[in-house]
Amino acid sequence: MADGTLKVGTITTSSGSGTITLGQSGETVTIPSGVTMSGIGKAIANYFAVDTTERNSTSTSFTTASNTASITLTPAATSSKFALFSSFSIGNSGADKRSLATIYRDSTNLGSSGGDSCIISSFSTQANDKEIPAAMVYTDTPNTTSSITYSLQFKTENGSYQCYVARRGLISFNIIEYSG
Repeated sequence: MADGTLKVGTITTSSGSGTITLGQSGETVTIPSGVTMSGIGKAIANYFAVDTTERNSTSTSFTTASNTASITLTPAATSSKFALFSSFSIGNSGADKRSLATIYRDSTNLGSSGGDSCIISSFSTQANDKEIPAAMVYTDTPNTTSSITYSLQFKTENGSYQCYVARRGLISFNIIEYSG
């Protein structure tokens, strides 16, 4: 087909199911500004927080590790979806003890509903094992346009031992908002 404009109401495969390819390898498909698209999620905002301070706690309840590793945002629409990514090091001062991590949306723990209610748990095999690399990835659909705060929270399984976070490292927290 020569360069030009194709005007149609609907594009479907000849069988009614399958894949439709727009363009070829190495080409760019451009969507003009002002065009409203539906059915295709698009990244509409990116939020980032970082903290380089080592944190520790003997709390057996989840506590905010750092206010600088919390992100407050206002969703663009009730249909917005959020991809949450965090990386850090975690450990415990006790041998054979666990440290647990999760993400909260305001006062709601987004971790599992099981006994630990966490997204990850780290097991220290030796005392003062403080540098176990960890990451959390979570997708959330808060269904609101009110301001919300996502925070990284940590705890130790045994209050006689400390949970360590970001020992000689950092806590990074990235949130990408997608249109619904």
